[in-house]
Amino acid sequence: MSDKEQQYDTVEQLSKSPTSDSDRLNEDRINRFSPEEQKKIIRRIDRRLVLTLGFLYCVSLMDRTNLGIASVAGMGVDLALIGERYNIIVLLFFITYVLLQPPATVVLRKLGPRAFLPTITVLWGVTMICFGFVKVWTDMIPLRLVLGIFEAGFFPGCAYLLSCWYPRYELQKRNAVFYLIGSMASAFAGILAYGLSQLKNHGSGPSWWGGIYSYPTAKNPDLPFLRHGGIAGWRWIFILEGVLTCVLGIGAYFIIVDFPEKATATFGLKFLNQEEVDFVVARIEKDRHDVLPEEFKVGKYLKNALDLKVWAFASLFGLTTTCTYAIAYFLPIILNEGMGFNVAASQCLVAPPYVLAAIVMYAFAYLGDKWHLRSPFILFNACLGLLGLGLLGYVKNVGVRYFGVFLATSACNANVPCVLTWQANNIRGQWKRALCSATLVGFGGIGGIIGGTVFRAKDKPHYEPGIWTCMIAFSLIIVITLALQFKFIRANKRAEAGGKPIEGLVGFKYTL
Repeated sequence: MSDKEQQYDTVEQLSKSPTSDSDRLNEDRINRFSPEEQKKIIRRIDRRLVLTLGFLYCVSLMDRTNLGIASVAGMGVDLALIGERYNIIVLLFFITYVLLQPPATVVLRKLGPRAFLPTITVLWGVTMICFGFVKVWTDMIPLRLVLGIFEAGFFPGCAYLLSCWYPRYELQKRNAVFYLIGSMASAFAGILAYGLSQLKNHGSGPSWWGGIYSYPTAKNPDLPFLRHGGIAGWRWIFILEGVLTCVLGIGAYFIIVDFPEKATATFGLKFLNQEEVDFVVARIEKDRHDVLPEEFKVGKYLKNALDLKVWAFASLFGLTTTCTYAIAYFLPIILNEGMGFNVAASQCLVAPPYVLAAIVMYAFAYLGDKWHLRSPFILFNACLGLLGLGLLGYVKNVGVRYFGVFLATSACNANVPCVLTWQANNIRGQWKRALCSATLVGFGGIGGIIGGTVFRAKDKPHYEPGIWTCMIAFSLIIVITLALQFKFIRANKRAEAGGKPIEGLVGFKYTL
């Protein structure tokens, strides 16, 4: 028997056996380990899988959202980002990012995460380094498009891979930790960037690498253009953060894991033996019977798009990311230009709201997995976001407005793992899971397009159009969540009464 046949032998036995035999085989492979041994295996998976993906997402989120920090560090002046130029640069990333989501998840499933995810990480790290050497603002246009190409497969790939390793009611805590590490990167990216920007005027190169400190203004049109020597601080932000991304991407080749059924074929650090793989596969089969993907067929893959709940979940995620991206891209600018904080304070005050968001996120994930509930937390976050945005947009006191930032940041970031997990809990089938991950994160990219354009310089200090857009997004989240909840309750009652099975599996029930 070949290595590939051995890797799939376990799953094939499960899928070809009658249901009762399959259930007994699952139980035997699970009970082969004591409860304490099972916990040790799961903790090992958590460390190897969740933490690795989390740290890669950390640099992913930092790299795609550091434009605001670089702008207040001097990029806006050096590249003459007047009018809508900054918004255009933000927007362009999402064009390729959204369009390439569906094919990226198919490529991930075919190539495997161990080859795919580290490769695209290194490639976008190289792209980030190139950002440090642009001469005019238009040079950023192709770079942002290329960055979208390489990052397109990362987040849906991670969401898909995590959902393949854990049963439904163990998933949200893992999604939360994965996303929490990334959001904490957003929290401290400002502090890191401020430290990196202090390298300004160090290094050597063409004169245009230096930062402008004198230029004509409306009041003083005769002032000359003068630059510091060395390399501008905002360029150091892109260069060194790109180097960090490349280092983590190369390290991931030796650490990251494949799909559960292939987990014994490791490269680098030893992971699971065959009995432990059987245990993991049996847990997933017992939970939802969908470990192995069927043969890929385009028509069958796209047929899953006819399920309306696929688009409802995608809409929920897009509306959520409208707010998360708006805050990530514009919070430093709002603090600087809208609230009057200086550059250093604006970069450092980004951190505290994300710390609170991390606490709220994990608390909701713990309770959601414990109680087997998702939608009540989504609804609570949406209401919290509405309150926070109201304080940010319509109160004059700077302290109260900053408190509103805490509430809004916590609400939208805590909702990301909630929506990810609610979607993953209510679908079956590997290719449907792949399509759902793509549509979900693709709509997240559309949310990024909206969130990246709604806060305009001319709307300061209260940025009412941006505030209104985000408030409408939270309101729609409430409406869609209630509609899905109504649909799922009816379907569960119908299935319990002996009606049509949910997702083609007798005994499967929607998570509410």
